[in-house]
Amino acid sequence: MQITPLSPRAASEALDKLRRLRPLVHCLTNDVVQEITANVLLAAGASPAMVVAEEEAPYFAGIAGALLVNVGTPVPERLRSMQLSAQAAREKHVPWVLDPVAAGVIPWRDSEIRKLIALHPTVIRGNASEILALAGAGKGGKGVDSTDSSASAVNAAVELARSTGSVVCVTGETDYATDGERVLSVSGGNVMTTLVVGTGCSLSALTAAFCAAEKDPVTAAVSACALAKRAAFIAGKNAKGPGSFHDEYLDALYSIQPQDFLGESL
Repeated sequence: MQITPLSPRAASEALDKLRRLRPLVHCLTNDVVQEITANVLLAAGASPAMVVAEEEAPYFAGIAGALLVNVGTPVPERLRSMQLSAQAAREKHVPWVLDPVAAGVIPWRDSEIRKLIALHPTVIRGNASEILALAGAGKGGKGVDSTDSSASAVNAAVELARSTGSVVCVTGETDYATDGERVLSVSGGNVMTTLVVGTGCSLSALTAAFCAAEKDPVTAAVSACALAKRAAFIAGKNAKGPGSFHDEYLDALYSIQPQDFLGESL
């Protein structure tokens, strides 16, 4: 299948839509990454919320601009909130993103991820090992870390998109998003993102924000990746190490403007 780089104009327009809408993103995410997830959304131009009780989370999902479900630290009570919220989002036509953290590593976790996939996420965003495992082509990575390249998971992403009806976004050195018929890509970034906890998880939240603003979920997903990669590239030029990279990354997300993508190769 032909892979097409995201056009600079599409990235510019998607970010412009996000900044004008400032979508409310309901994040049901893991305990490790809540702060960076909220800060990434705020810096990029969205508004985060984290309502977790099953008595109110589904209602909130139905009125939000988008929903993120991240299974990084699953417990039964949180999983019930996730399932009910995903169902509410589906019923209210609210886009939602599933981050299948560590798919392929633990059978119980995999069964819970499958239940969420059955609720038809708008986008499944994962690393290569997670996507390969969900497609039945791999056994997962090293805990939450990928041991496979994103390029090696493109075909699996296409098959997973076709079998689930969801857009699948696989991230790594190059990021790809596919609906099973077309594949868009974006390159760049900085390897130091792998040394800061939550950059991947917060990317899934950023993907949800873009899905709230951009009608085409393939373009939305890869535009979120484009923003993250550009911010990581800028941060890497100024950072002395992972600590300063974290701060530089947030500052770059805030400072990047839609027009900055024009004339760039993605």
